[in-house]
Amino acid sequence: MPSNESIDYKLILIAHMICADQQIHSDEAKALHELAEQVNANQQTIDETEKIFSQDKHLISVEDAAKRINPNERSESIRQILAIAYVDGFFSPLEREMLVKVADIFGCSQQLQDIIEAAEEFRASYVNDDGNENESSKLSLGAVILKGAESVLSRSIVQKLGQIAPENIGRKIEKLQREILLSGEEYDSAIKQCGDIAKEDYQFSELSLNRTLESLEKLTINIQKRLLIVQKQSSGKGTSSSAKEVFALLEVTRKALTTEIIKEIELLRESLKAKQRALNHFSIAFMGKTKAGKSTLHAIVTGGGWEAIGVGKQRTTRYNRVYEWKNIRIIDTPGIGAPEDGGRTDEEVAQSVIDESDVICYVVTNDSIQETEFSFLKSLKEKTKPLIILLNVKNNLRDSRRLQHFLSDPDKPFTQEGKSSLKGHIERIRRYAQEHYANNYFDVIPSMLLAAQMSREPENEKIRDKLFEASRIKDFLDSIRVSLVEYGTIRRSQTLLGSTVGTVEKPYKWLSKELQTYQQLLESLREKRRTILGKVKSEEQHALLDLENQIGEVFQDVSNSAVTSFARDNWKVDQPTMIKNWEKKLKDIRFSERIGNAYQKVGEEFKKKVSEILEELGRELQLVADLSGGSFKFDKHDTDGSTKSYLRTGGILLGIASSVMVFTPLAPFALAVGLIGVAMGLISNIGGWFKSEDEKRREAAAKITSSLRSQLETQQTQIVKKAKDDFSKSCRQTERDIDQYFEELIAGVEAITSELRTSQVQIQGTANYLNRAYAKRIIDYCLKQYNPLTDAGISQIISKVERQFGQSINIQTKSNIKISKKLQEDLKRILQEDVTIQTVNTKSK
Repeated sequence: MPSNESIDYKLILIAHMICADQQIHSDEAKALHELAEQVNANQQTIDETEKIFSQDKHLISVEDAAKRINPNERSESIRQILAIAYVDGFFSPLEREMLVKVADIFGCSQQLQDIIEAAEEFRASYVNDDGNENESSKLSLGAVILKGAESVLSRSIVQKLGQIAPENIGRKIEKLQREILLSGEEYDSAIKQCGDIAKEDYQFSELSLNRTLESLEKLTINIQKRLLIVQKQSSGKGTSSSAKEVFALLEVTRKALTTEIIKEIELLRESLKAKQRALNHFSIAFMGKTKAGKSTLHAIVTGGGWEAIGVGKQRTTRYNRVYEWKNIRIIDTPGIGAPEDGGRTDEEVAQSVIDESDVICYVVTNDSIQETEFSFLKSLKEKTKPLIILLNVKNNLRDSRRLQHFLSDPDKPFTQEGKSSLKGHIERIRRYAQEHYANNYFDVIPSMLLAAQMSREPENEKIRDKLFEASRIKDFLDSIRVSLVEYGTIRRSQTLLGSTVGTVEKPYKWLSKELQTYQQLLESLREKRRTILGKVKSEEQHALLDLENQIGEVFQDVSNSAVTSFARDNWKVDQPTMIKNWEKKLKDIRFSERIGNAYQKVGEEFKKKVSEILEELGRELQLVADLSGGSFKFDKHDTDGSTKSYLRTGGILLGIASSVMVFTPLAPFALAVGLIGVAMGLISNIGGWFKSEDEKRREAAAKITSSLRSQLETQQTQIVKKAKDDFSKSCRQTERDIDQYFEELIAGVEAITSELRTSQVQIQGTANYLNRAYAKRIIDYCLKQYNPLTDAGISQIISKVERQFGQSINIQTKSNIKISKKLQEDLKRILQEDVTIQTVNTKSK
């Protein structure tokens, strides 16, 4: 940053504010130079303001300038830039952003808010009965804001406000040459009618955009309300441990939707402001790649800005330069595809004026026609903007011999016959442009801008008329005149009604995409619920069979190995001893532990299988959301404003499964004691005085073995039944929790889907409302009549409108309106959409 303390940093801030809305009006720059002279700003200050206009990478930033202003001058400085911000009648978001930034540095945020509120109250008091602002209020408002500011700069600003307010621009400009500017009663009449129509159309546009805004704002509120109801209902059931997790999951979706909705709302607000700016002027925007000749064309049409033309000076600004004269607004945009140093690209700056333009003049050259430079036309078609392509035929007329040769045969460069003709260039332009613009209704007008520019130079005074006529710039000017005088009214309606439909349909299309995503998710969730419960049930059946087999193996092992040896060793002991020994035997062979282990092993295997099912489900659902490209999110949840964990759907369900699938080990000791009691009863019946000891032992052991095995089989059946019942009980709870999880999730998604559908229907109705108003204007244009645009008038004439935005519009009328085929063909060229008009026989209905 320059270190010279003599720089007037207050003037630097004013220059930044003039550029804040990224549109530089011709008289704003002029007024700034005059302000600099009145306050005796030095050359370095003036150079620094030029850097701001040209967005030089070494410019003094807003922050640096604000920090350099003395504390005792800051209050007045904030008033100065605020007065500049209000001068065009619109306090844009970008201007507010700069003011807030400066106020934060100055430490006077509250003072700024107080000044803004006072200014708004003052402006409200100057509104006419018809809702329009008095023209004098702009100057008065600036004076009020600067009240008490006594510096030379502040007094000079008050004097200049009248000059830089757009409503007054051009009133002191002398009439420029007849062949360049539009004039005459026909023009004046067209301008008046354009103005009358624009005011009515803007009311419809404003109402429609506000309805769309209201619908989107309600959408965020209603989604939140619906989800809170779902959360409350889920929590009230008291059966699901997943309500909190499900709500957190849906909350992520709500926040993602809200973020997207806010973006749509901001775009709508910017569009509304663009419509406001376009209200009082017929706007023509010059666009094209860098060095195509836009600034030259701007200078030719406006008669000013020649200092911007020349080698190395083509990009004197990276903002849109605006010139206004007699309700015409000429906008010179930065070059498409110019290198960028950060911030918004030149293409984005150029796109910012599409909404407010009635006609787009796209400038190309014959020396380098490439398909890439026509891709920008897609943006124009998306907003249904009429297009004129000016082919700037380049020829080095600075060479005296070439100039003489050109003037001797000025038609030769424009011929469309022969190898070196323009025919190939024009065909290539049409082919490339049609690919991105979607139709071939636009005009391609060849002109030699350098010849027109040279006709304005003093050294070419003697051949001035020859140069101007040979340049064929008049063909282009005639096209602009026709656009305004003959087509001005319908193109004003196209800008304020027809194009606004595209702005409204953008959130409609977004809602349709989101709605489709959520409907797919609902279908997927319902199908996955059926699938997962079926798989869990199948795994349960496998687990029960496995559990029965494993418990059977333990009993079989006891029957084969433990019973025989126990009977042989304990056939003669008393009952207490036998019971004690049996318990010891079971303990030694870990009978109870093995039964419990079998139960737990099967349970763990079941949990593992269910976990795999749920993890696969989580991946599938996430894939559905990712492929759909919607706002639904399965990957994380955020309950306190900051992302603390990442949680997949499968993870949530695994938590559910883990909390209910707890398999308590079974204890078969009591059953074992019962077996001993039966065995002792059998032993007591063994008698015989004549049997040997060995015979008695074998007989007693055999009976004990047989009885124990029989009873073990009975107890095995009972234990297996109890184990399977307990296992199934745990599985039922798991299935219920999984089912409830899906029920809650589906309820939340259905709630969001319902609100999306409601908003979609509302916005679709708004788009239809605008299309019907636009159709009425088209009918009036065809009948060469003007009727005030009212709901009743529209309903009386228009039956139905079917429109593929940017491509075609089919108008069905109630009354018998005869439109010639030629006029319908002309409409295609004028509006650059396929227009068909039909009469509906309402009597037969």
